[in-house]
Amino acid sequence: MDNALGDYLRARREQVRPEDVGIRSIGRRRVPGLRREEVAMLAGISSDYYLRLEQGRDRNPSVQVLEALADVLRLDVDATSYLLGLAQERSAPRPRSRIEQAPASIVELMNGWSDNPAYVQNRYTDVLAVNALCAALSPNYAVGVNLLTTVLLDPAERALRRDWKDLTEEGVGALRSELGSNVDDPRLKELVGDLSVRSERFRQLWARHDVRPRRGRVSLLTLPEVGELALQSDKLTIGGTDNMTLVVFHAVPGSRDAELLALLGSLAASQQTQGEPLDRSVRPSERRPE
Repeated sequence: MDNALGDYLRARREQVRPEDVGIRSIGRRRVPGLRREEVAMLAGISSDYYLRLEQGRDRNPSVQVLEALADVLRLDVDATSYLLGLAQERSAPRPRSRIEQAPASIVELMNGWSDNPAYVQNRYTDVLAVNALCAALSPNYAVGVNLLTTVLLDPAERALRRDWKDLTEEGVGALRSELGSNVDDPRLKELVGDLSVRSERFRQLWARHDVRPRRGRVSLLTLPEVGELALQSDKLTIGGTDNMTLVVFHAVPGSRDAELLALLGSLAASQQTQGEPLDRSVRPSERRPE
């Protein structure tokens, strides 16, 4: 992570086709995407200066240069903001903080919701709090679980999520967005290192340098108890915290999804009353192939 700006520029230029920026490609090209000198020419800077940027020998380009490069590399607003952040002066490394806790008022609020699964996560996707209906969706909605890790590595999560590929793309892109200029954050470095060793999917996605800030989405789930569910999930930043997020699921009122979610809640409440955990085992026929 010592040359985050250069790594990002290189990864993004490799994903831009010459024809996308009006360059006619003749013969076989030895590099994917654009050449360094092509990026420099299109951005209006010297090839030597661009080379210094990629090699990390110049870490303080102007905003004008970065915006020109963003145009050439076809970056959207979020990716451009990320690029600008990489060139800013590094923030001090985050110390390892004490165990984080979700605000008590937020926990009280979501525990009062009987129709809406909800949980709180920190910037690293560690679960800090979860209500009963959310726990019924997956046993991995539990305090202390790192959601990105379990979604990438737990086969049961892949069986649960029909949108696993999209979800992992968004999750890794969101982690990249969190990294930003905090390249020395020890917790982020630890998480990225662990996933790089344990998950081929993570390595592939991390190498793309996609940036995807956390936003609401429709989650497509397949639960053994009730079948297929489509739930809207909204992500709300909790004020006064270090970027904690309240994630709330809901189904369209009156829809089949709402009926199935209510049924799941009834089943979970019944088994909890009997002192038994909800049976979350996935039948072999329901497991999705790797």
